[in-house]
Amino acid sequence: MASNGLVPAAGAAETLNLHLIKLGLDLFPLVLFFVVNWIQGIFWATALCMAATVISLILSRVLLKRVPVMALVTGAAVLVFGSLTLWMQNDFFIKIKPTIVNSLFASAMLGGLAFNQLFVKTLLGDALSLKDEGWRKLQWRWGLFFVFLAVLNVVVWYVADLVYPSPHIPGVPHPADQLWSAMKIGNIPLTFVFMMSQVGLLQRFAINPDKDDSNAPSADESSP
Repeated sequence: MASNGLVPAAGAAETLNLHLIKLGLDLFPLVLFFVVNWIQGIFWATALCMAATVISLILSRVLLKRVPVMALVTGAAVLVFGSLTLWMQNDFFIKIKPTIVNSLFASAMLGGLAFNQLFVKTLLGDALSLKDEGWRKLQWRWGLFFVFLAVLNVVVWYVADLVYPSPHIPGVPHPADQLWSAMKIGNIPLTFVFMMSQVGLLQRFAINPDKDDSNAPSADESSP
């Protein structure tokens, strides 16, 4: 049966479980930040998000036997900018973090293409099998999507402060912070929609080993 560039069916269940675990570990700090920010304010949310990030990275090493590069970069950024936020008592640092991280990812994706480095292939090669042209197009699209997320963060942040200009009181939830954190949660379905929109590209450039093998001469046909 054709694989359509995806992992073999025999390992599909195990692969799905691993992806679900990874998804849960990625979402845990974000969802916790969102909930605590609405209840206790952004500084409590930042502190607990930092703790949840460390726990998530440790669980990733234990359960998945590795820590994905993107999770490691994001986790390091959370700890650095979170620490600055708590130390300076200024939410600027935790709010600029998504823009900086997404800009780094965009630079890696788009800059990598200039040097023929297919970073997206390194990240997704275990789950997908594509021709190099497909990997390049996918990396280009992911790079542009990261640029979009970086800009979206600043726009929502700016608009939230315009809509709710009242002063921030430490330890008290602020509507502007709540609106901004809602955008971060909104990025989850947004990313899912983007990924689903790439299905056509994945199908078009998928490597189909069964099809390639079917074109090869059999042992009987090749024998004299």
